Amino acid sequence: MESKTNILSRSRIDIPLILILILSAFLNIWNIWDNGSANAYYTAAVTSMLQSFHNFFYASFDPAGYVTVDKPPVAFWIQTLFASVLGVHGWSVTLPAALAGVGSVGLIYLIVKPTFGLVAARLAALMMAVTPVAVAVQRSNNVDGLLVFTLLLAAWMLLKGIRNQKVGWILGGFAMIGVAFNEKMLQAYMILPAVYIFYVLAYKVNWKKKLSVLAMGTVILAAVSVSWAVVVDSVPAEDRPYVGSSQTNSVLELAFGYNGVSRLTGDMQSQGGSGGTTTKQGSTADSNTASTESSAGTGNQMNPGGMPGGGDNGKRTGGMFNTGDPGPLRLFQTSLSGQASLLLPFAIISLIALFAGLRRNTWRKQQYLETVFWLMWLLPVAGFFSIAGFFHQYYLIMLAPPVAILAASGFVAQWRSYREGSGWQAWLLPINVGVTTAFQLFVIYPYNEQIGSAWFYVVAIVGGLLTLGLLVGAKGSMLRVGKTYMASAAMALLLLTPLYWASFPFMNPSSNISLPYGGPITSMGFGGGGGNNRMPDVAGDDNMPGQTQQTTDSSNTDKTTASTTDSSQRGGGPGGMGESVNEKLLQYVTEHNTGEEYLFATSNANSASAYIIKTGKAVMAMGGYSGSDPIMTVDRLKEMISKGQVKYFLVNGFGGRGGSSEVTEWIQQHGTEVPSEDWQNTSTASVSTSINPTYSTDTKATSDRTANGMNRTSGMGGFGGMMGGGTLYEVTPEDVDN
Repeated sequence: MESKTNILSRSRIDIPLILILILSAFLNIWNIWDNGSANAYYTAAVTSMLQSFHNFFYASFDPAGYVTVDKPPVAFWIQTLFASVLGVHGWSVTLPAALAGVGSVGLIYLIVKPTFGLVAARLAALMMAVTPVAVAVQRSNNVDGLLVFTLLLAAWMLLKGIRNQKVGWILGGFAMIGVAFNEKMLQAYMILPAVYIFYVLAYKVNWKKKLSVLAMGTVILAAVSVSWAVVVDSVPAEDRPYVGSSQTNSVLELAFGYNGVSRLTGDMQSQGGSGGTTTKQGSTADSNTASTESSAGTGNQMNPGGMPGGGDNGKRTGGMFNTGDPGPLRLFQTSLSGQASLLLPFAIISLIALFAGLRRNTWRKQQYLETVFWLMWLLPVAGFFSIAGFFHQYYLIMLAPPVAILAASGFVAQWRSYREGSGWQAWLLPINVGVTTAFQLFVIYPYNEQIGSAWFYVVAIVGGLLTLGLLVGAKGSMLRVGKTYMASAAMALLLLTPLYWASFPFMNPSSNISLPYGGPITSMGFGGGGGNNRMPDVAGDDNMPGQTQQTTDSSNTDKTTASTTDSSQRGGGPGGMGESVNEKLLQYVTEHNTGEEYLFATSNANSASAYIIKTGKAVMAMGGYSGSDPIMTVDRLKEMISKGQVKYFLVNGFGGRGGSSEVTEWIQQHGTEVPSEDWQNTSTASVSTSINPTYSTDTKATSDRTANGMNRTSGMGGFGGMMGGGTLYEVTPEDVDN
């Protein structure tokens, strides 16, 4: 009979784990009530999804069900359920991701402990909790935090099933990857090499059963993955919203194109003007030419001068959205190294210790097989982001689990060899500490002017002393307790910079929502790397290259952000872009609405988001998220106007990254211009809470928040549309017949 001592020992609460979970919750949740409307593009969708099951099922961006958001619905279903209880707020739609982040920390603990032990499990959980990019994205309503949680849940189920020879758990793991596909499509499949290789190596049954279970798992994976897509694509187009950010109104095309292969190649189709143009990240076309062509309505060339990566005069300074230059060392470049790479050198060197005892007759030990699993998670993800043409910094949260687990389990393996003086392996720990300290100094150095040089010198001096002490103690007669203290201090030091970098998102919540990043805010609003990068006037999760916008010289930045009227008109609210409401416009279109389904129409979702959040009423984004979706035609527009569905159109700066010039020209030719004094004003209100909120009209506060976070460049609309400018047209059924 099992002793009471063993039972108590096994059931005892792990206090260090509880503290780690509390730390994770603090980093993820503190100050999210200052998120404004969070990513307004997705918050508007949640507002719409609450209004009908039709909108809920399709993840409709607008209440009228005109177009969907650019992602599958599972993450937004969860956000909508939270909003149904807590109301539509920036913090309520962010809370699911924040809690998922805490859950991811707990899952890593559960995954690591059975094979690598308690110390490694605690350390891996802590490393995951303080990964800067993970904290940043889990404090937003972007879907990546929920995606990683779902993938970790799949990994836990798979590993549990193989350890215990339980087919149900294995099949459940495959199903969960299918669920993850319905959160962010092909990004979920990045872990499939790890899943298949680990399954084949680790599942200890005869080949017949192994292949049959694998076949069932693959069928379940595929069925769950495409279930929603097949249902949506089979519904007649007139009975559902258009599939946002697709060019053929197909979810499958969205999955394998815009949210798939295009991420790797960087080729993005931008339709509008006189035709679509293919743009690539890092384009160096002259910015003035692009702006001129945009204003002339001749297409949609990328404007690198106003985008990170274009830089001044077309010089590249970190790639599109500050993601560096493709190559084998991209993850170690200044642009990305502060996101999920601060412990990457430690994880890589740890592989030597983790595989040091591998022999022909020992390769099937669980610790080796699980190390292979996490290595095969790490390599494809690292490889993809090293060469990918288009992504955002926060996608790197995919690196966080394997880096944390390999570094933590590797530290324990290195500590054992160091403590026992096991030949050449005893030198691995001091070498690894020295190399990782040097790399972190490389990451910190570009920020010395912003955060002060004291941090750099403390890490350098303490890290140098600890490395030297560990080297001396590797073969010396130092007491074991001395070695323990030095090794513990070294690991604590290596975790300090990730923790510090992870603290910036919750210290500056307003700057880090639409495009989350870890680390200090750079001079133009981007973290993770230096360079004089301008902040693009964009919003939403997947802001695509190819948009056009007018730019100003960087010397005018202070002048631009100091203009309270200008910044507020661009939607410079606490959640980033797309949060400002022109009260006079809203009042005009509301008072003159005679039963039309839409208050007004504009070209892109960023221009419509704040109005949907504030009123809960439909505002049409005629070209979808970016303005480039080929949804609206002149014939369809005529039909909608004739049926009394819409009559007001905001034009000028309304083309976004595309849109149909033919539609715009028709509106201008047949519509009646509404006098600007009837609807334009110089002050806007920032949407900061829910439908019909109490909101601030303090333009100085709005400007301050803008300057603190995502600065704008001046121009005629840009991506956000300049809701205080442009021209408002009224088009009636009588105008259609003329």
